[in-house]
Amino acid sequence: MTETKKPTALFWVIAVVAIMWNIIGVLQYLGYAFMTDQELNMYTTAEQELITGTPAWATAAFAIAVWFGILGSIALLLKRKFAYPLFLLSLLGIIGQSIHTFFLSDYLDVMGTEGLILPVLVIVLGVVFFLYAKKATAEGILK
Repeated sequence: MTETKKPTALFWVIAVVAIMWNIIGVLQYLGYAFMTDQELNMYTTAEQELITGTPAWATAAFAIAVWFGILGSIALLLKRKFAYPLFLLSLLGIIGQSIHTFFLSDYLDVMGTEGLILPVLVIVLGVVFFLYAKKATAEGILK
């Protein structure tokens, strides 16, 4: 039987940030998936077209990103090594969603360069959580 290494304070900071970030992601997804016509009408015409023109596969990638992200965060808090593959699946969802956002839609034309902040932050944090779960697994923090 292998001994589990005691997590550091940094581990707990990253785990708490991951869970908080991914709760926000789940709330964003639910708001998007269940948006009413009245809520949609609060956006500009260009933003409405961007939202309604999103293909099902990009919405599915969004769902994969957030649901596997929250599951990975919970697994990380519970110090379970299956956090690593869950964060991998989340990262794959982020990549799929980002391909649509940056290359297959008019996102940058509609949102401008200021609109880059959130999608880039999503990618960066997705990579950080994935790599940290990999590192914590290798170091024996996750069991």
